[in-house]
Amino acid sequence: MDLTTPLTYVKGIGPARAAMLEAKGLVTVEDLLGYVPFRYEDRSNMKTIAQLAPGEMATVIAEVRAAKLSGFKRRNLGLFEVRFTDASRAILVGKWFHGGYLANVLGEGMRVALFGKVEFDSYSGELTMLHPEFETLSGDDDEGEAALHVGHIVPIYEGVSKLTTRVLRAFTHRAIEALAPEEDLLPEHIRRQLKMPDRFTAIRQTHFPPPDSDLRLLNAFRSPAQFRLIFEEFFWLECGVALKRGKARTLPGIAFQIDDRVREKVKAMLPFKPTAAQKRVIQEIAGDMREPHPMNRLLQGDVGSGKTIVAAEAAVIAIENGYQVAVLAPTEILATQHGLYFKQILSRLGYVTALLTGSFSSREKGQLKKLVAEGLAQVAIGTHALLEKDVEFKNLGLAIVDEQHRFGVMQRLGLVQKGVHPDVLVMTATPIPRTLAMTVYGDLDVSVIDELPPGRKPIITRHATDDGIEQVYSFLKKQIDQGRQAYVVYPVIEESETQAMKAAQKMYEHLSREVFPEIPVGLMHGRLGAEEREAVMQRFKDGHTKILVSTTVIEVGVDVPNASVMVVEQAERFGLAQLHQLRGRVGRGAAQSYCILVTGKMNDTARQRIRTLVESTDGFYISEMDLKLRGPGEFFGTKQSGLPSLRVANILRDGEILEIARREAVDFIARPPSEEDLRRAVAYIRDHWQRRYGLVTVG
Repeated sequence: MDLTTPLTYVKGIGPARAAMLEAKGLVTVEDLLGYVPFRYEDRSNMKTIAQLAPGEMATVIAEVRAAKLSGFKRRNLGLFEVRFTDASRAILVGKWFHGGYLANVLGEGMRVALFGKVEFDSYSGELTMLHPEFETLSGDDDEGEAALHVGHIVPIYEGVSKLTTRVLRAFTHRAIEALAPEEDLLPEHIRRQLKMPDRFTAIRQTHFPPPDSDLRLLNAFRSPAQFRLIFEEFFWLECGVALKRGKARTLPGIAFQIDDRVREKVKAMLPFKPTAAQKRVIQEIAGDMREPHPMNRLLQGDVGSGKTIVAAEAAVIAIENGYQVAVLAPTEILATQHGLYFKQILSRLGYVTALLTGSFSSREKGQLKKLVAEGLAQVAIGTHALLEKDVEFKNLGLAIVDEQHRFGVMQRLGLVQKGVHPDVLVMTATPIPRTLAMTVYGDLDVSVIDELPPGRKPIITRHATDDGIEQVYSFLKKQIDQGRQAYVVYPVIEESETQAMKAAQKMYEHLSREVFPEIPVGLMHGRLGAEEREAVMQRFKDGHTKILVSTTVIEVGVDVPNASVMVVEQAERFGLAQLHQLRGRVGRGAAQSYCILVTGKMNDTARQRIRTLVESTDGFYISEMDLKLRGPGEFFGTKQSGLPSLRVANILRDGEILEIARREAVDFIARPPSEEDLRRAVAYIRDHWQRRYGLVTVG
């Protein structure tokens, strides 16, 4: 067998089991060997029942002598008891509460490997094990395979459908036994330098650790074999990213001219004096734009740090060189906000801005598309509507993508293809932890705006429960009496936009009629048309509306300096990043601002989220916590974010191995031992890793 052999060739895997494995993404021998144990148990303390002593962890191979289920009618506990015996003739009793289901699993005469803590039952005078781990040693096992499951450190796999850890252990063992060792493609000098075993040994020892293995290292995923497999995954991923970067840098691009005339135009457009961080970042961007290769830069900045004005400066450079700019935003409200902002500051220079969103009529869309296609609009701003085939640019020179994590890799590519190698600036207010930035955005250069505009005070965050809502309202009233404004936000859970809208509608009526009858209250939700939303926002901006009740449509892009209170209802339903974004809607003026998180019943994770926000306003710390609480797959909230599917490696657990692998990969691609080594590496990445990692432009 080799790594590409389909799993149906492994003994014991017929069509039904192959289908179960395939549902988990396991199709070939390589897939199965990449499905590594999630923990290990030391079952090396093998004893006969007669040798057992109370208090020890031990493994016993025994036979079922009798089994019975005794129900506790009152509490419906269902205690399942099995009496085991072995060659020593002694008796061991296994007990499982709520164990009724085992009546169909353990029957008289079966041979079983038991692993657990030995106790002495003073009532019956017998040795017992409470809820021992067990594996039946009959049926699927070959004669020699019983020893796989006991007598040493044993790998524990997550079950797949109806396939238990024991069945998976047997299949994996058969696959390894039948596998012909293949050439190890990891560069030899790196293997020697980091003292790593060869690939075949690493696979075998990760699944079936040698007798002298350290159990703590295995369960921490730091044995030499595990280190090798984790390193290798990161190494090939980072090589792919480095190749992608390298290729992007050789593409012909636009070398924008930045002379005094352009600088004067940028200065004339700026509505305020930029911060030192903004100046540094625009210099990095301008440096990229001068180069004759396309810019690929990620601009990170916490909520309210002023990313949009930096993007507008980059836009002026492109427009003054005779090119057009496209701005892609994930939601209609954010696109509208950008539309207003860009129009307001770019109209001073006589530039035309066109806003294109899904809710425009076909006639309006047609007119706007014509303006863009003929080059009469210098800036086109829009949602996914910008990606439609019939949106054509006369001369696209700069593509700006906001809230990049809401779009997939292919969508970014779709926008870029509307020009000839335009410069690309992607922005995000969700600070991306280093480890994720290295894997997902490794092909981009990163700029960070790490200071807020002067005069801003940190927002004070408080936690209140449903039953303290009256105090929240009286605080709100005090703030409004002092001339401030406030938001009250309801969560939109994806399946139930309507529900959130109804909750917001109900709250709007409650607040405007009963709680604050003398204060003007406004209502905003996703079902309002573009014009209505515009009007609601405008009334709030102008200060006519004092309290804006809203669903999460105001999450990003809304800027009302006089709003100083953000009340988030049912805050336990939001993710950390979203709560941090919402909080960033206040604190934009000179007055002290507050964010009040109102919660109902909470589980532990929700409690941790709320605590994190009350304690910190640091976006990077919050995003690290978010990543820990939700895991990388959900961190982006979208399946198509281009997140690599790692098998053995784990971005959260293995950050330091990722750093080592990245360093080695960058060095290997920049200075390969020989051209032949590089050629083989590129071919290997293209054949093995392209599909999994979406390394679109490798090779």
